[in-house]
Amino acid sequence: MSSPEQSVLEKINESHLKRKKRSLRDRTRNVRIAMLYLLPSLLLFSVFLFYPMIKTIYLSFFLTDPQGNAALFVGLENYLYLFELSRFQKSMVSTFLFVLYTVPSGVVLALFLALIANEKLRGIGFFRTLFSSTLGMSVAASSVIWLFLFHPTVGTLNHFLAFFNLNPVSWLLDPGWALISIAITTVWMNTGFSFLILLGGLQNIDRNLYESARIDGAGYFYQLFKVTIPMLSPTLFFIVTITFINSFQSFGQVDILTKGGPAESTNLIVYSIYQEAFINYQFGIASAQAVILFAIVLVLTLFQFKIGERKVHYQ
Repeated sequence: MSSPEQSVLEKINESHLKRKKRSLRDRTRNVRIAMLYLLPSLLLFSVFLFYPMIKTIYLSFFLTDPQGNAALFVGLENYLYLFELSRFQKSMVSTFLFVLYTVPSGVVLALFLALIANEKLRGIGFFRTLFSSTLGMSVAASSVIWLFLFHPTVGTLNHFLAFFNLNPVSWLLDPGWALISIAITTVWMNTGFSFLILLGGLQNIDRNLYESARIDGAGYFYQLFKVTIPMLSPTLFFIVTITFINSFQSFGQVDILTKGGPAESTNLIVYSIYQEAFINYQFGIASAQAVILFAIVLVLTLFQFKIGERKVHYQ
């Protein structure tokens, strides 16, 4: 090969190497810039999420002193103790019943209200505001409202029953009604958020689908189950998942309305964790309960994704 040709090839190779080095420098710089922007979030996640999670798992293998410091390594003894404890077993049953009460009824109620609010009716804006009003209320305020409604003597619900000559109900004092009462309160509290999300999903459905269905002679319920529900399925899946997780985390309404009673009928796992940690100062036992709760929610959520996504229709 002639010398001029070699010179040209060398220049091409040199230029190519320079571009590769420049590209590598640019990528490295972009990564550094990205990490710089992510650093505040990573710090917050590390301090308020990752560290507490690791600390909880660590403490679950120890007996602790009243200050929460690890005192004696016991391995899996905390977990074995919990699974043999009748109080914890009852707490598990109450928690699963609570989730069963709140998730289906809460999603169905929010969907029903969203379907009504999606209709073009006079004054529907007022009802949209009314249906979503619980979104702006704190757990404490909502619980106090229902504490008055459930009152055995001056409560509105018992006055309503008396109007129909029915016997009053000890809503929060009867073990058979207490968990149902907490579930009613929770459904009411969560309806506003679910309603707004579902209403947004309904308004994003292409109206041409309904026009085509009406031309084909489809009635309201056929459109509901063949057009609305399939098109709304991604939003419904999101709402079901969020409601499911939130139900396992319910605490404030239990603390204000029943404090886990009567007869521990409303002693949900989260409230049991609170009692063990901040009343009994058994931080190791409380940490073990928290790890078990995390594992349950994680497994059930993954199962829900595995099963639920098969029925989700993405546009």
